[in-house]
Amino acid sequence: MTIARSDITEALIRDLLREQHPDLADLPLRLGALGWDNQVWRLGDDLAVRLPWATQSADALLRKEYAWVPLLAPRLPLRVPVPQRLGEPGERFPRPWLVTTWVPGEPADRAPVTRPKEAAVALADFLTALHLPAPDGAPAGRDRGGPPADTAEHLTRALASATELGLVSDPAAVRAVWEDAATAPEWSGPRLWLHGDLHPANVLTTDGTISGVIDFGDLFAGDPALDLAAAWILLPDGAVDHFHAAYRPSPDSATLRRARGWAVLRALGFLHIADAGVHGRPGGKPSWGPPAQASLRRLTASACM
Repeated sequence: MTIARSDITEALIRDLLREQHPDLADLPLRLGALGWDNQVWRLGDDLAVRLPWATQSADALLRKEYAWVPLLAPRLPLRVPVPQRLGEPGERFPRPWLVTTWVPGEPADRAPVTRPKEAAVALADFLTALHLPAPDGAPAGRDRGGPPADTAEHLTRALASATELGLVSDPAAVRAVWEDAATAPEWSGPRLWLHGDLHPANVLTTDGTISGVIDFGDLFAGDPALDLAAAWILLPDGAVDHFHAAYRPSPDSATLRRARGWAVLRALGFLHIADAGVHGRPGGKPSWGPPAQASLRRLTASACM
């Protein structure tokens, strides 16, 4: 079920709060962001209301966050949105919704990192704290986090389309990075907790460094290479080595090869989202283009060294 943007209003959210969480109903309320799955409204100074609106899967993702993020958040060194209240579906709004803590900062696609070493350490410390063995009941990934070789068809389509659109200048070099990842040994360690969706709109910056991580809807347990791919997309030139030096335990070469493959695949996806934004198509975000292009440039350049 999807909800039209105009169906979610301040008046609706206040009615929902009065019905289910009346102690919060009179706090100041204003629209914060329109995400891929959810609208985010800031509630007072310290809280936010997240309501699914654009995808059918958002309901289950919100319930997953409500169940797991409060258990993980205390050990994480960056601020994250911690669920505080669960809103149940009702006559006024037929989907679940959350009240979470508010995380200050600007999305990294709009306010990129300008302090590379500090940001590299901040990201490495965050993932070191998150990437611990998950319990047996931890959720599985949706369409990501397995062996890169499983994404062959997706890679071929995404690369061909990006090349046709003129978004990739050297498709052979891009494919070579992915093919190296696809032949790397698979992850043989325990299933580790992963954020699962670390991209520039889900990472917040303050004063040029990473200060928060949001949107844990894709939280799952699996191969850490997927999250480690974020270093090539989020960090500027010269910072990836600082990230690898700070992350613990130090990633082995096979894990880094898989991470590079995931970085290529994700960068191609971001290029398509950016192109959609440039041409005014729904769901497009022009600001995703520069970090994706920079990521591919770094990945293909290092492959040639």
